[in-house]
Amino acid sequence: MNDQIVKRNMDLVALVTRFILRRPHVLDHLPLDFRLVVLPVDDRKLCQYNLDLLAKQEDQEKPVIIVRVKAHQVDLESHAQVYIPLAI
Repeated sequence: MNDQIVKRNMDLVALVTRFILRRPHVLDHLPLDFRLVVLPVDDRKLCQYNLDLLAKQEDQEKPVIIVRVKAHQVDLESHAQVYIPLAI
């Protein structure tokens, strides 16, 4: 795995973590156990990599939480889009 991809993904997860920590009420809407997928809308290569990684994951039973962000932004205050699964 490319070290740069790992670093970019870690940076994005850190952004999402800060976003959630500033809004703890978001946790009320998330399942206890889930797979997180961060899709950077301004980095097609990383976005596709993360989608491919999701498809390869073995634990298909857990719901998927998708967060769409801009990869190069410093803060998610008004730009994060969090998609929470709908139980059917």
